[in-house]
Amino acid sequence: MLVLAWLLTTPAVASAERVIVALGDSLTAGLGVTADAAYPALLQARLRREGFDYRVVNAGVSGDTSAGGLRRVEWVLRARPEIVIVALGANDGLRGLSVAALRDNLTAIVTRLRAGGARVVLAGMRMPPNYGEAYTKEFAATFPSVARATSSTLLPFLLQGVAGEVSLNQPDGIHPNAAGHAAIAEIVWRALRPLMQRDGVGGRI
Repeated sequence: MLVLAWLLTTPAVASAERVIVALGDSLTAGLGVTADAAYPALLQARLRREGFDYRVVNAGVSGDTSAGGLRRVEWVLRARPEIVIVALGANDGLRGLSVAALRDNLTAIVTRLRAGGARVVLAGMRMPPNYGEAYTKEFAATFPSVARATSSTLLPFLLQGVAGEVSLNQPDGIHPNAAGHAAIAEIVWRALRPLMQRDGVGGRI
């Protein structure tokens, strides 16, 4: 059984602090790697190196589905995030849950986050081909569809270049190792950086 990931017990922060929340499952929580090796921690380190004054909150819960993420939206909004990375859906797919329910849940999550003042990066996910052509195609198409409908930023595939690469994954073949998380951090960074540029946030001198 996948376990509950690290969560902040008091997510409310000072109004002047800029916050990015990574809302996800075990791929975000960093199951099987140390806390500082998970991609949200690597993003935090990158932001500091490049002079951005943000705090990254890892709101990954191992085993979470899109329905679980929807139940946690109000908790996320307590942190007053400027940006939320939504990386959910892998467990919906692995359990063969309804794609329509996944679409509805993701739409509700993004809509609520945007109504709360956050911009959203929606991370796409894909299923292995053994789940059947019809299901895998419908599943993969859900993420760009939701991104378009909610005017959010789409990160096409969270595990681009990581999924299926033995050297970047733990022995279970599902969860990235430290090197895999480093690759994911680069993928997510490319989606985040333009958002900060559009917001007029530059590096500090």
